[in-house]
Amino acid sequence: MPPDRPHRRRPRAKDTGPPWTGADEKATLLGFLDYLRNAIVDKVVDVPEPQVRTSGVPSGTNLLGLIKHLTCVERFYFLGEQIDNLRRTMQPTSDETVDGLVAEYRKTVERANKIIATCPDLALPAPRPPGRGLAPSMRWVLTHMIEETGRHAGHADILREQIDGSTGR
Repeated sequence: MPPDRPHRRRPRAKDTGPPWTGADEKATLLGFLDYLRNAIVDKVVDVPEPQVRTSGVPSGTNLLGLIKHLTCVERFYFLGEQIDNLRRTMQPTSDETVDGLVAEYRKTVERANKIIATCPDLALPAPRPPGRGLAPSMRWVLTHMIEETGRHAGHADILREQIDGSTGR
């Protein structure tokens, strides 16, 4: 642990195992995606400033940036909103707060879940920003967002452990 980071050892949290989901494909995919969405939010809440926006790795990745990024990616894939600068989605501004970005992420997830719920067949195309070519299937988007969110939840696990020793899901 670098000497400039305070280290408070927190008790190990009880790991939350994978969800038991509905029997159909959509319920299973959405159940795992929601599980990962909750995992990353849990890693961000209660982290004080400036640690929540301080990078723990040379790439600059930080907890607040991960939430901002996932919000933008959810909007792109499920709501059809354009991303103009993917790199900037990982960089929270000084005006953006934990409460604000987490609330926006949760609101975006709620909107995305409504779009997913109305999709009668996962082979149908997901929403797509204008001019972006053919849209992938909703099945592909759900699978990709499980991978994307899971990868960033893993990053958040490491960053949070560096901040205060907290582990577990």
